[in-house]
Amino acid sequence: MKEDHTKKWSAQRLYESAKEARKAGDYETAIDYYQKLESRYPFGPYAQQAQLDLIYTYYKYDEPASALAAADRFIKLHPRHPHIDYVYYLKGLTSFNQGKGFVQRIVPHDISQRDQSTSTQAFQDFDELIKRFPNSKYSKDAKQRMLYLRNNMAKHELHVARYYMSRGAYVAAANRARYVVENYQTTPSVTDALVLMAEAYTILKLDDLADDALRVLALNYPNHPVVKDKAGLTLKN
Repeated sequence: MKEDHTKKWSAQRLYESAKEARKAGDYETAIDYYQKLESRYPFGPYAQQAQLDLIYTYYKYDEPASALAAADRFIKLHPRHPHIDYVYYLKGLTSFNQGKGFVQRIVPHDISQRDQSTSTQAFQDFDELIKRFPNSKYSKDAKQRMLYLRNNMAKHELHVARYYMSRGAYVAAANRARYVVENYQTTPSVTDALVLMAEAYTILKLDDLADDALRVLALNYPNHPVVKDKAGLTLKN
């Protein structure tokens, strides 16, 4: 068995070595050192900082489950820590990036077409940060990410509604589009959701509901092409 070359290291040496490894991008080594530090010196002055740094290192190493578990553990053990807002922010970032590979992080892509469970979790984590720490320096970025996530969650619902339309499931399509209108107001997807509702209701011969959708569209988006040329959908006088 290979001898552990760190067994006589002090807490400070473990911490500084972990920090250097993390900055160099050697996250596996950094994690190993942080874990040894916490195990050997659980009540020392470096323990809390090691726990905090470990969350970020897991995040950078693309170990979301470990990062989230470490964050939840830190919140439970140190709820009044001066940087606890940062931990909530890291939770949101971890969920925000979960499931994205290296290429997806570099090349723009449409996240609205993938599973939305992690996006929903990220939204909730950022929302909790803002509610608990409205003056946190991380709140501004969290709000921007929440706006991005909300827009993409609305787009996802619209993708599903369009899928139902393509399958001839017009009631399901209308219901999904209505969900977008009712729950994601002010997002860009609302206009297309209203049009889809009108189309689905027209096919179902639910003319009153189709007209209601078109009236809302005309009221809020008077320059929309469907309002101008009706696209085969007519408003009753």
